[in-house]
Amino acid sequence: MDIVIVGDNKRKFLDLLFLADEQEDMIDKYLDRGTLFALYDSDLKSICVVTEEGNGAFEIQSLATYPQFQGRGYGRHLIGYVCNYYKGKGTIMIVGTGDSPTIILFYENSGFVFSHRIENYFLEHYNKPIFEAGVQLKDKVYLKRTL
Repeated sequence: MDIVIVGDNKRKFLDLLFLADEQEDMIDKYLDRGTLFALYDSDLKSICVVTEEGNGAFEIQSLATYPQFQGRGYGRHLIGYVCNYYKGKGTIMIVGTGDSPTIILFYENSGFVFSHRIENYFLEHYNKPIFEAGVQLKDKVYLKRTL
């Protein structure tokens, strides 16, 4: 596996970014200021966008793996890589995600713990309902991991 930092033309990864964040204007809020990591295993499998949030905090804004490659450890490997990359540059990695038990369990199994919740975030910030595993997302759940 190879992980590269993408400096130019981050928008060419929109198809994969839309798997993690379905609304383009929300992606636009972090893509230009974020660092995009792309994981290749013969070809592109997964991407992650991380932003610096100040006070030693970095945030995973987007993490996505093509559906046919999910469950093979690519996302977990990418999380380990970015947390190691930012170790010494900051003190904490945070991630905000939908209130889906499957997604939350994925992050907990990757070393994150619950931080806080913003109620009705997806209802108030997205133009259409967002669903995960057939359940409409309402709250945004933040998790954190010490770097």
